[in-house]
Amino acid sequence: MRKLLILVGALLIVHVVLLFVSPSGAAAPASRAAVNVGIVFDLGGRGDKSFNDGAYLGAERAAREMGARVRFIEPGEGSDRESGLRLLAAEGMDLVIGVGFIFTDDLTQLAKEYPNTHFAGVDYSVATNKDGKVIPPPPNLAALKFREEQGSFLVGALAALVGKSKKVGFVGGMNFPLIHKFEAGYIAGVKRVCPDCEVISQYAGVTPEAFRNPGKGKELALSQYQQGVDVIFHASGSTGLGVFEAARQTNKLAIGVDADQYDEAPGFVLTSMVKGVDNAVFDAIRRVKEKRFQGGIYQYGLAEGGVGYVYDQHNERLIPPTVRARLEQLRRDIIEGRINVPSTR
Repeated sequence: MRKLLILVGALLIVHVVLLFVSPSGAAAPASRAAVNVGIVFDLGGRGDKSFNDGAYLGAERAAREMGARVRFIEPGEGSDRESGLRLLAAEGMDLVIGVGFIFTDDLTQLAKEYPNTHFAGVDYSVATNKDGKVIPPPPNLAALKFREEQGSFLVGALAALVGKSKKVGFVGGMNFPLIHKFEAGYIAGVKRVCPDCEVISQYAGVTPEAFRNPGKGKELALSQYQQGVDVIFHASGSTGLGVFEAARQTNKLAIGVDADQYDEAPGFVLTSMVKGVDNAVFDAIRRVKEKRFQGGIYQYGLAEGGVGYVYDQHNERLIPPTVRARLEQLRRDIIEGRINVPSTR
C-alpha cells in the first residue's frame, strides 16, 4: 500500500511539472495578440463556389497560419447585411470584412462611426466626384479590388481561339459597372485574336437578385447556343449554374468565373477566370496582425496574381499547346504594359 501511495505521489508531481512545460513543436496557446476577424458574406453565402468561398478560404488560412479568430455571418435579405457588419463592429473586432460590392455604402458609413476598427470590402465600389476624380475610402477602410478585365481578356482570347463558329457569348448577372469590366475585357480579348468574331452579350437583370437566378442563366445561354455560339463566359454568380446546365444540354462549352468551376460541368468547362479573393482577404488580415494596416485602394491584377485562368489536368485536352502559348504571351504583354485592357464598355 505504501509503495502504491509513493507511485501515485510521483505521478502527481510529474503531472504538475508537465503543466508548466510546453513540448517542442506543440501548438502554443492562443495569444492575446491574436487578431479577431468578422466576415459577412454576400448573396449566395458559403458554398457559392465563387468569391464567398474564396473569402472563406482566405480566412481559414489566416486562422491556420496566424492564429486568427474568425467569425462568419451569412445574412438573409436587405438590412441583414448592414446589421451583420454593425454587430461585428460593436463587438470590437479588429477587422470587419464585407464580401461583395453591395456592402460599399454600409462599410463606408460604419468606418466613419468606428474609426478605431479596421474594415475591408471585397469588390468595394470606389466613388468619383463630378470631375471624375476618385473619392478615397475612409482611412480605416481597405478597398480590395480586382482587375477583372485582365483575366477576362485572356479567357476571351481563349474562347475565340478554341471556338469554331466565330460566335462567342457572355452572360452577366447584374447589369452594372463591375460586371461591365468582365464584359469589356472579354470582348477585347476576343477581338485581339479574332477581329471578325461576334460577341453576344446579355444580362440576367438589374438588381442583385440577378446573381442567383439559374433559370434565367440557362434561358440566356440556350438562346445564345441556338444562335451559333459555341463558348459562353458567365460572370453571374449562381446564375451561371444555369449556363453550365445549358452547356451540358447542348454539348457546348462554358467558362466559369471567380473560382475554378470545373466540377459544375466536367468536360464542358473550358476554363474559369479566377480571382484571388482568398489571397486578398488573407493579406488584409495579415496587415492587421502585423500592425501595418492602412486604408486605401488595393488593386489585384495579373501582375499581382489577383486574376488569371485555370489550366490543369482537367482542361488541358481542350486547350491545344499553341493556344496555351498564345495566351501566355498575351498575359506577359499585359503585365509588361504592351497591351492596355479596357475596363469599360
